[in-house]
Amino acid sequence: MATPRIVIVHRRTELQELLDRHATRGQAEFFLSTRGRSIQDVQDRHDRLTDALAAVRASVPADWRQAEVERADLSRFLLTDEDIIAVVGQDGLVANVAKYLNGQPVIGIDPEPGANPGVLVRHTPAAAAALLAGGDVARLRCQELTTVTATLDDGQQLSALNEVFVGHASHQSAKYTLAAPSFTQAGGQTERQSSSGLIVSTGTGATGWCASIALERGGRALPAPTDPRLAWFVREAWPSPVTGASLTEGVLEAGEMLRITVASDQLVVFGDGMEDDRLTASWGQEITVQLGQRPLRLVV
Repeated sequence: MATPRIVIVHRRTELQELLDRHATRGQAEFFLSTRGRSIQDVQDRHDRLTDALAAVRASVPADWRQAEVERADLSRFLLTDEDIIAVVGQDGLVANVAKYLNGQPVIGIDPEPGANPGVLVRHTPAAAAALLAGGDVARLRCQELTTVTATLDDGQQLSALNEVFVGHASHQSAKYTLAAPSFTQAGGQTERQSSSGLIVSTGTGATGWCASIALERGGRALPAPTDPRLAWFVREAWPSPVTGASLTEGVLEAGEMLRITVASDQLVVFGDGMEDDRLTASWGQEITVQLGQRPLRLVV
C-alpha cells in the first residue's frame, strides 16, 4: 500500500479577504467599524482557524505525505486514492469537497466548536489530531453519506452532497418536460412545466434548502443522511393552458431517476449552492437526476 497523504482543505478567512481588499489592517478596521463590527472578532476567528490548522499539521505521522489546498483551488487539485482528506472549516466546506472525491475518507474538523452546527465537521482539532496521530488508516471508521448526481445526455456529470438544482440561471421561469418515476405520488406521469426550478436533495441536504420547502408543503418526511433515497420538489410550478402543476414532489429510490427535457434556451445545473461550478443544458437536452454512485465516507 502506498504511503498515505493527508490533504488539508480550508478556505481563506474573512481577515485575509479584508486585507486583500483594503490593503492595510487600519483600513480594514475602519471598514468594519462603519458596519458596527469589530476587527477583533474577525481576528479571533482567524486565529482559531490558524490554531486548528497548526494542530492538524503537527499531528500528521512523520512518514505520511502532506498537502494543502484552498476551497477556490479544489477543481484544479489532483486527489489520489491514498489520500485522507482533513477539512478544517464549516459544514458547507465538506459539501464543497465531496463532489471531487472518489471514496477517500474525510475528517471534518470544526475550528470553532459551538459556532457551527457540526453536522459534517464533527471533530474538534484535538480529537482530529488524536485520530491522525495513531497513523493507522484502517482504524478510521466511516459513515457513508448518500450523494446525488445529475447527468446531461452528452455525458457531462455533476455530483453533490446536499442537493442539485435545475433551473434558470437567474431563477426566472424555467420551461421543461418532467418525467417522474412510477412509484411516486405522481403515478409516473410526464408533465410540461414552467417553474422556478427543481431541487433534488439527499438526507444530508434535507436539513437545509429542502427542509424549508418541505415545511411549506406540510412537513413531509425526508430521508436520513445515509438513506439510499432522494427527495425532490418543484418550486412554484405555474399552471397554464400548456403547463401543469401536478408533479411537484416525490421520492427517488435506488435505481429511479427524474428526467428533465429542456424547453428553454438554457437551463443550469449546480450542486450545494456552488453556482459558478455548473453544467449548462440547451433546448432539447435531457437531464437525469438520481442517487450518486460515490457516497461521502465521513470519518466518525
